[in-house]
Amino acid sequence: MASKTDADFGRRESDWLPFLATWVRHPIKMGAVAPSSRSYCGMMVKHATTELDGPILELGPGLGVVTRTLLEQGVAPERITSIEYDADFARKLKRRFPKVDVIQGDGFNLDKTLGSRAGEKFAAILFAIPIVSFPQEKRQKLFVDYFKRLRPGGNLTQLSYMLTPPVRSVPGVFTVSSSPRVWNNVPPARVWIYSQDGVGKSDAASATEADVSEAHPS
Repeated sequence: MASKTDADFGRRESDWLPFLATWVRHPIKMGAVAPSSRSYCGMMVKHATTELDGPILELGPGLGVVTRTLLEQGVAPERITSIEYDADFARKLKRRFPKVDVIQGDGFNLDKTLGSRAGEKFAAILFAIPIVSFPQEKRQKLFVDYFKRLRPGGNLTQLSYMLTPPVRSVPGVFTVSSSPRVWNNVPPARVWIYSQDGVGKSDAASATEADVSEAHPS
């Protein structure tokens, strides 16, 4: 019988071809050139406020590497709503995670995509949709809308290769910090943690002086 490690390796190998094929067709929409590593996904889930009661919203799950990590960390599948724009990826996600609420739709238009659930409040939002092509003002406006959908104490975590925060803080709404860089990823990257302004962050989530000194203006 194949081990869990062997099965996971085989799944990651099988994901490369459809991921690459989609990236070739839509490089800007995809952003990443390869599925995120298990270490990187683990870092994202570690900093997400999944310990709070309530549903979890995943935006841009791709082929489900973060979704699987959430489940491995004990998050009940019924708590997870995953919104994926690519129809083929969404079909694969539904087959892989039948108990997760997978919605094929636009993560930038949650009122339309969530429909009757548009007013729902989430314990955490995990964000992996490319937005660096957007002007900074548009990014901030988008995140302000996301924060209106969070429960008290909930946060938004973002996967990004950027050295500076992809979305700058909005005073009175959210602040931003980062995880350590994850070198075991292609390319190396970090998780950006957006917290409700006024809500304390753990030392592990806070940006360090080293993080700031190595950053470059965007």
